Amino acid sequence: MSQVWSHGLFGCFSDITTCLITWIIPCYTAGKNAESVGESCLAHGVYTLLPLIGWYCHATVRGKIREKKGIDGTFFNDLLLSVFCELCALVQEAQEVNQAPPPLAMSRE
Repeated sequence: MSQVWSHGLFGCFSDITTCLITWIIPCYTAGKNAESVGESCLAHGVYTLLPLIGWYCHATVRGKIREKKGIDGTFFNDLLLSVFCELCALVQEAQEVNQAPPPLAMSRE
């Protein structure tokens, strides 16, 4: 069964701290997102500063996050978001990887 993103693409304001950090220093959020899927934080942070390479690397990391979480999507869509809506996509990804697992419910007998 496929999943969807926990937060919408324009749901930045549910986590204002991540939103502000991303809008001020997007390379930090890009690096931390990459690190969450086993990629180099420093390299992906630097790639953010290089348009063509940065867009490709961002789309690749987004795809790995989707794969890890079982979220539907395609590389082409990830690439489009990287080019046209990069900051919102970075926030959405950060919210997805930083989301705490739901607490375990204990039943009383």
